[in-house]
Amino acid sequence: MPIQPGDPIPEARLQRIDEGVEIIDTPSLFSGRKVVLFAVPGAFTPTCSEKHLPGYIQHFEEFRAKGIEVVCMAVNDPFVMQAWGQSQHAPEGLLMLADGNGEFARALGLEMDASSYGMGLRAKRFSLYADDAVARIVNIEAPGEFRVSSAEHMLGQLP
Repeated sequence: MPIQPGDPIPEARLQRIDEGVEIIDTPSLFSGRKVVLFAVPGAFTPTCSEKHLPGYIQHFEEFRAKGIEVVCMAVNDPFVMQAWGQSQHAPEGLLMLADGNGEFARALGLEMDASSYGMGLRAKRFSLYADDAVARIVNIEAPGEFRVSSAEHMLGQLP
């Protein structure tokens, strides 16, 4: 069952490139913070690169003005996530995190099988808002859609 508002954020390990590969555990990422996490099925894919990530880049300062950290996640490796963030001119502070084996997507109940597209296990397209490691808003896209996980939609839902 997918994560629901009121559920705690499950424990998992994500990766990013900083001074080499850095492991970030979800308790450290979410505890004591307000975080918007959005996930994409794959870096460099059309909707993800043309709409999803660009929307969060465009509205990044609006989230920050509300005291909210912004995190992008995909079931890719951390080198791909770093390159994608650089190619999209993601601002410093917008974390580009890799869920290389889909551990976090699975723990959230938001994994999908994209094997028919040659992509294996991936994360569904979604966004969530968490306050102190508890999910408060969860937006899960229907297959092939991009509406409820957009930056604009999330901004309209925030307290």
